[in-house]
Amino acid sequence: MSESLKIYFLIANRIYITDAIRSTLGQAIENHYSHACIFYQKMPKLNDYVKENIEWIRDMEGEVYCVVDTIEDEEAKKYNIEEAGLTPITLEELAQKLKEADVVIPYGLPKQKHDPPPACAD
Repeated sequence: MSESLKIYFLIANRIYITDAIRSTLGQAIENHYSHACIFYQKMPKLNDYVKENIEWIRDMEGEVYCVVDTIEDEEAKKYNIEEAGLTPITLEELAQKLKEADVVIPYGLPKQKHDPPPACAD
């Protein structure tokens, strides 16, 4: 039997959040301690599928974090924590966790420099 690893997905671009959560769940299913860390962005509107994925990650001893000191928009921060149910974490706390990580995956492209068109904003 293979060793269970501590894996952290670092997600800086909103477009990749739901895909990265699915990948986090995939690693949890493979018997790894898998965590998603969302930087800078407001979570996209949650559907039942994404909510279930987050619940399953937690059931398998993983977590989905909102890195609170990277989010300038207080409304987005509040949404991520209160409505999306993400666990708040500071950069300093995350840095301590990453020291113990076996694998760190920067997921997707860097944060976009321009706002998405209105049709893509939800």
